[in-house]
Amino acid sequence: MSSNRNTLVMGVLIGTAGILLGLFLAEQPDPAATPKQSADEPLYWVAPMDSNYRRDGPGKSPMGMDLVPVYAEQRQPGLVEIAPEVVNNLGVRTTAATREALKQVIRTVGYVKFNEDRLVHIHPRVQGWIEKLHVTAAGDPVSRGQAIYDLYAPELVNAQEELVLALRRNNERLLQAAEDRLRALQLDEAFISALKQHRRIAQTVTFTSPQEGVVDTLNIREGFFVGPDTTLMSIGSLDDVWVEAEIFESQAGLVRPGQPVEMQLDYLPGRQWRGQVDYIYPSLEASTRTLRVRLRFNNADGQLRPNMFARIRIETGDDSPTTVIPQEALIRTGKQDRVVLALGNGQFKSIAVTAGRIADNHVEILSGLQAGDEIVASAQFLLDSESSKSADFKRMEPVDMRATVPHSAHGEGHAHD
Repeated sequence: MSSNRNTLVMGVLIGTAGILLGLFLAEQPDPAATPKQSADEPLYWVAPMDSNYRRDGPGKSPMGMDLVPVYAEQRQPGLVEIAPEVVNNLGVRTTAATREALKQVIRTVGYVKFNEDRLVHIHPRVQGWIEKLHVTAAGDPVSRGQAIYDLYAPELVNAQEELVLALRRNNERLLQAAEDRLRALQLDEAFISALKQHRRIAQTVTFTSPQEGVVDTLNIREGFFVGPDTTLMSIGSLDDVWVEAEIFESQAGLVRPGQPVEMQLDYLPGRQWRGQVDYIYPSLEASTRTLRVRLRFNNADGQLRPNMFARIRIETGDDSPTTVIPQEALIRTGKQDRVVLALGNGQFKSIAVTAGRIADNHVEILSGLQAGDEIVASAQFLLDSESSKSADFKRMEPVDMRATVPHSAHGEGHAHD
């Protein structure tokens, strides 16, 4: 009897323990049944203009804008990903930044003029009358030693008489003084030698050209009374000429004496003259804000004539290499210069750069880019508009992919703005 009672008690205790164990296990969560948060699901939602404004789900920001999702694996700020199909459709073309010398070219116009270093103005040393004029008009060619005018002047007659008198007296001191006076009055050695030999005094004296060239200005006619203050004529040489050109104030710091210059004239198409920068004038033209530059060209064949209109090309810069990119790849916003980097695998990012000189459709990059970096040269404005936003950036994918591919297949969240 006692044995049956003990057996009954043990059965009750074992049953009670089984019930309690079952209840305990029923209360424990099943690890397999616990839902896991997908990596593609947003952690929270923020306002586009204020990242401190967070919500657990989609909605509106205080400014009325749609909240944007934030994911566990957030994309690099400014990075734009484009599907290969879209890259082709947009016509995205890339190029590499290079390291080379940048020769900036200044294009301007100018006018041919006499080389004023060799422009001679003719003045008489005495008062008198023009008895005969051997050149008749401006532009007449003259050679060195050619007669240009005959002058009657009482002072010249007196100077000749003094020389003849010194010869008759055989006074060396008077003779030397008379010769020096005739030379000071611009009488040449041939005239003085003839006077000493023949001792005949000339009433009119013929003056000759001091150099070969053309008559620039002619201010006299036969019979004119002239004096030392009268500019009879000017004779300019055309062996080499000057060209005066004007450049903008912003280009003034690029030009240096000795830089090579190319020139073309309309009346001789296809022909080029090569010269150099000869002089840079010290002051700007106040009305036009331009700087005058003097160029020098050889004119041995005489094709260049004063006042001809010329198109000028000045090569500036040096041979030191610098980082350059095509000008079309640079985005200028007014406040900042940018380029779009091509990172490969359809990834692009807009970065700020510091641009320098511009020459022949190329731009110097002073900072922000290195030689060899791949950049976008076409369709970069659309990419830049996506990349340069302050928040995360939209992915650009085909419409059919958005409609058919599940969200988890993209590996990232929806568009952010």
